Amino acid sequence: MYKRQPEIHMKEMEVIMARAKSGLPEEVPVFAGEKHAVEDGARAMAIVRERAANWRIDPKRIGFLGFSSGAFLAADLAIGNRVSRPDFVGLIYGGLRTPVPYDASPAFIAGAADDAFTPDDPVQLYTAWRKAGVPAELHLYERGGHGFDLKPKGTTSDHWFEAFLWWMQSRGLIATVKD
Repeated sequence: MYKRQPEIHMKEMEVIMARAKSGLPEEVPVFAGEKHAVEDGARAMAIVRERAANWRIDPKRIGFLGFSSGAFLAADLAIGNRVSRPDFVGLIYGGLRTPVPYDASPAFIAGAADDAFTPDDPVQLYTAWRKAGVPAELHLYERGGHGFDLKPKGTTSDHWFEAFLWWMQSRGLIATVKD
């Protein structure tokens, strides 16, 4: 049986589609349930850091990678409470969140120019991070749409993950990957 999206989410999508066409408002309004998602994300960061020794990972190299609404969550964590900030974030076709503090998490930002939902946000995110003096890298692909993920589509966005790995290597977050 087909279940319809809750009305609040339908209204949120209408706002996002109108924003994609007009560019206004500059920042995507906070989503219903976003506060709870941020609380869950903060708890996840705390759990991973708490168990880092048992899992044999460096508690100072824990990142958060988010796609679409998950990228909004990653951005919220990166600019939010210092205690729960990831050491780095990957914001993949996400949207603008501000203000970006001077000590926000370094960000890898990727999106596609033909994204129907957040076409200008990768540049806005990058600009906000750079204005705050926070390290950021931007990859804006010509094509890929909203949701280019790991499945090859025959576009340059097919290589975003390799670029993300290279970025993490250059920051000393992971060991050098052998070709």
